[in-house]
Amino acid sequence: MAVTAIAPVAWGANYFVTHEFLSPNSPLYGAALRALPAGLVLLALCRQRPRGVWWWRSAVLGLLNVSVFFVLVYAASQLLPRSIASTVMAMSPLAMMLIAWALVSERPGIAHLAGAAIGLGGVCLMLLTGAERVSMPGVLASAAAMLVSSFGHILTKRWSAGADVLASTAWQLTAGGLFLLPVAAAVEGPPPALSTPALFAFGYVALVATALAFAAWFTGLRHLPAGTVGLIGLLNPITGVLLGTAVAGEVLTVQQLCGLAFVLVGVVLGRPIRAGRRGNGQTPALPVSDERPARAPSACDPT
Repeated sequence: MAVTAIAPVAWGANYFVTHEFLSPNSPLYGAALRALPAGLVLLALCRQRPRGVWWWRSAVLGLLNVSVFFVLVYAASQLLPRSIASTVMAMSPLAMMLIAWALVSERPGIAHLAGAAIGLGGVCLMLLTGAERVSMPGVLASAAAMLVSSFGHILTKRWSAGADVLASTAWQLTAGGLFLLPVAAAVEGPPPALSTPALFAFGYVALVATALAFAAWFTGLRHLPAGTVGLIGLLNPITGVLLGTAVAGEVLTVQQLCGLAFVLVGVVLGRPIRAGRRGNGQTPALPVSDERPARAPSACDPT
């Protein structure tokens, strides 16, 4: 859970870095420069190329988790206040649970469903003040981003058995970046000139908020139930609120503090269920794992 939490914390800080140091005028190049360097860095670390079915799987996952998702998130951020966009995205734990139930037969438990409801309520308390401007196209873009990413993440979980997490993450980030580059060149023309602060910002966005964050997130999906991973994702808006308090000098209201507490309760309710004998306390509880007893040969295995 601690490793998985790296992802939403990095994504929460990514919003601040993007809006403070990067231009909003080149969204496609911004998405490509976020994904492609991250994928190439991970490829250099793992030194494995796709084999067999992972050529087309990497293309599908790169399109869903990177290309389409990054563009939809940008559109939502331009059309909606961050509070509304984050609230819509906070429904992703419930979406991930339902999709995981259909695709990988992970039936959501009562605690996970309660955690999703309490966490969503906490996000609403933290972010909604009643003065936000609501744009229906923005809401649709944010909802589409939430559904596309949820489906892509569960598809990654279903297909990832036997594949190295770092390698499969590298393949889909590289594929997503390669999809975006020609589209960016056709729509936005030549790449934008980057200042020194923008280069450092892209360094954070690509290496921390993308390469490290996606590797941590997909590691969590490999070892934890989808409901648990989705609820850990609620740390994203918490990071944004706390960063605004620390950097911009914003003051947390009582309503926001209550919302923060609700979100943390939701995350705690998402802990993996432990199984063991009840009552006598003699048998230690063991974490339930979704790994199969016999693993398929690795997609990266030289043999």
